[in-house]
Amino acid sequence: MYHSVGPAAGTADDPYRVTVSPGRLDRQLRWLRARGLRGAGIGELLRERAAGRGTGLVGLSFDDGYQDFLDAAVPVLHRHGCTATVFVLPGRLGGRNDWDPLGPRKPLLTAEGVLAVAGAGMEIGCHGLLHRDLTTADGPALEEETRHARTLLAQITGTPPDGFCYPYGAVDARAADAVRRAGYRWACAIDPGPVTGPYALPRVHVGERDTAWRLHLKRLLHPLRRPPLPHPLPDGGAR
Repeated sequence: MYHSVGPAAGTADDPYRVTVSPGRLDRQLRWLRARGLRGAGIGELLRERAAGRGTGLVGLSFDDGYQDFLDAAVPVLHRHGCTATVFVLPGRLGGRNDWDPLGPRKPLLTAEGVLAVAGAGMEIGCHGLLHRDLTTADGPALEEETRHARTLLAQITGTPPDGFCYPYGAVDARAADAVRRAGYRWACAIDPGPVTGPYALPRVHVGERDTAWRLHLKRLLHPLRRPPLPHPLPDGGAR
């Protein structure tokens, strides 16, 4: 789970640890490739796993849909033969990360940027409409954040997104059910606990401080810290 890719800042400038420098991302992807692994979008990972393959894939996701994904992350991903899923907010296209009370304001992708990301071979997923916590949203807000946001993205890309990502990683059974009913095939969380499954896939945060030994440790601890996923998972969007 990544977010922004840009100049690395100190803790005071990046209190949520959402920024990874291009150089650090380059070293992290080189670490994966040196171990026979390849970064892939979540949809590809799920499809390959459903087909009995995918042991050499690592799902890469970038939350919030920052403009710097296109400017800084895509060139690094291409350099290493990797792809990723970027989760965008169709209700905030061309805006900024105003939901973060602290930290720097960062520009978000425009509609044209979303198309450029898709054209670069990356998967477009939905991060909700406005980055609201789905576990506290009422019924109409849930519809806006899931079904309406999916419709808006389909109008931009021509294809409804298969994947969803819960803002703040916040998910409960009600939110997961709303995502399923909206037509998504899978969804990403962070540490979803008892609702872990196709609509609440666990992820691990990767940041600027994650050097080779920290990545190795996270790789070892991830299956111990997160509940096991059902196997096989659904087709992840295959039709």
